[in-house]
Amino acid sequence: MKLTIKIISILTLFIALGCGDKNESKSSENGNAVEETKKAEPVSTVKASERIDLTNKGIGPVKSVTIAAEVDQSLADQGKAVYDKMCTACHKPDKKYIGPAPKDILERRTPEWVMNMILNPEVMIVQDPLAKDLLMEFNGAPMANQNLTEEEARAILEYFRTL
Repeated sequence: MKLTIKIISILTLFIALGCGDKNESKSSENGNAVEETKKAEPVSTVKASERIDLTNKGIGPVKSVTIAAEVDQSLADQGKAVYDKMCTACHKPDKKYIGPAPKDILERRTPEWVMNMILNPEVMIVQDPLAKDLLMEFNGAPMANQNLTEEEARAILEYFRTL
């Protein structure tokens, strides 16, 4: 019984010593101990779905998109039809669901990034840092490739302008 108490006491002591503060001691040239405090890396507190990045064009076939000042309502209507058919299982226009809400997406992402995410999601979630962060934010649920054409993706983008 006494041996068990001694062993537990010694283990407790080792655990307590191992949990000391996070400062490291280094010896200077003259042998005196110098304290250095480890600095934590800054952590982004902004969710990926709320982060603004208007420089990243993503990875995929779309290199440049021209957007007129006025919404092309005919194209937006086509985009809404495609969105309603192919996207609503995971995306709701104005609220987080299985995937992020597309409302105001063009205030946070470039048009090229949006279209590349629609057209090339498998590569985007592997190679694009923002797409990787979105994957983590949305519990590892990857965006499915719906095999849309560039014209359909462009129509969806125009529809997003109306939200």
